[in-house]
Amino acid sequence: MSVQGTILVLDGTSTNRIMLKVQLTAAWYHVVQGERLHGLAGLLRRTKPDLVLTSQHLPDGTAAEVKKLVMADPDLIDVPVVAIAPQNDKAARLKALSDGLDDVLAHPFKDTFLLARVRSLLRARAETQELQVGTTSHPIGFAESSTAFIAQPKTARVAILTQSPRTGALWQAALSKQTRLALSVHTSLNLRGILSGPVPDAILFEVSANPPNHNLLADLKSRSTTRHTVLIGILEAENAELASEVLDRGADAVCLAGFNTEEVLLRLDNQIARKTRLDQMRASLRRGLVESWVDPLTGLHNRRYAMRAMDQIARQSARSGEGFALMLADLDHFKTINDTFGHIGGDSVLTEAASRMEKTVGSAGFVARIGGEEFLIGLSDTTQAKALTLARSLCNCIRDTPFELPDAPAPIPLTISIGLITTRTAKPLKPHQPAPLERLIKSADTALYDAKSAGRNQVRARQSAA
Repeated sequence: MSVQGTILVLDGTSTNRIMLKVQLTAAWYHVVQGERLHGLAGLLRRTKPDLVLTSQHLPDGTAAEVKKLVMADPDLIDVPVVAIAPQNDKAARLKALSDGLDDVLAHPFKDTFLLARVRSLLRARAETQELQVGTTSHPIGFAESSTAFIAQPKTARVAILTQSPRTGALWQAALSKQTRLALSVHTSLNLRGILSGPVPDAILFEVSANPPNHNLLADLKSRSTTRHTVLIGILEAENAELASEVLDRGADAVCLAGFNTEEVLLRLDNQIARKTRLDQMRASLRRGLVESWVDPLTGLHNRRYAMRAMDQIARQSARSGEGFALMLADLDHFKTINDTFGHIGGDSVLTEAASRMEKTVGSAGFVARIGGEEFLIGLSDTTQAKALTLARSLCNCIRDTPFELPDAPAPIPLTISIGLITTRTAKPLKPHQPAPLERLIKSADTALYDAKSAGRNQVRARQSAA
């Protein structure tokens, strides 16, 4: 039997625990049981649940206290905690949401709705885990723990999407007293307003069985602009089957039994807080990925990128039989600039030189800074003649225009030396037989040394039989 995840069920009544275990086990979840708050911290550490379902009141505590214990463990901070409240107990439902529970389910509930909500919550957790680094709770780029406070936007954009303008106007009027919400109203038949305007943080949408609007969710989830927007469905009646379908189609939460202002606001607060955290994690991840490939001073690619890129170029050449080129370039007598004008002056020269080389190479290849004043240039699908022409253009772009420095009485002349290695166009190699990259770099380095020894400000070329 395939186990899809571990769910911890907490309830002081054994029959309730047994019933939930039967429902969840039948859906191939591994179920762990507990009955009280005492000893829960140890149970959490041992079982590492993916989801916690807890009665709102335990013999020695509450669902809110369960949530605090889960949040106290950095490894479990993204584990959803769902309270189970009595049927038709509106106050209990609102209390659970106000206490920060991820959701509240009214007991008894149908298997279909329970399992749909479980799937939805586990998907949400999986999304968070994908943004984590390794097995830690620190997203890339965050020095602080992910438990650190993340402020929500001062004004959240919320789009209201209803079948009729009248319903939308009523919902807008009910929520308009909340100044932290920027509201807009649209009808389900016309999404242009949502898709063409500012991207909303959340969309409240009316769930209708007749005519069904289920395709709306698939549409919103498929678009890059609204893929991460919070989607909260409002059902007019207690329709578990319809609610289950809405959750499985991508809704983040549903409100049963009609529009309730207080519940909607609580769910908006909870879901937008989660979205804010994930948005910041995504931004941090993107920054981390960029920083791992980019030289922070010049904005060029760095050594790590260059090695990967050259490996790919070599492998592509092995498949196609087309030649490629690798250059190592070094600014001549750069130490003198640093000694005379300091590292600020040296950095200015490096940045300008990088810009010139990148512009000269253009779409023909890439330029990477791999050392202090050393650069690597990679060209795919080229010949030695073409590569030599480009290498000489690189020498010219550095030599022909002296460098302006604020503290220099006159522009500073500078030259560059280049070692070039090219591969001959030959019979395509097998995909697992690319030209050995280390050997090519060593050959280019030898050619660079030859250019330096010959007086600098020139290109020396070699050819490989790769």
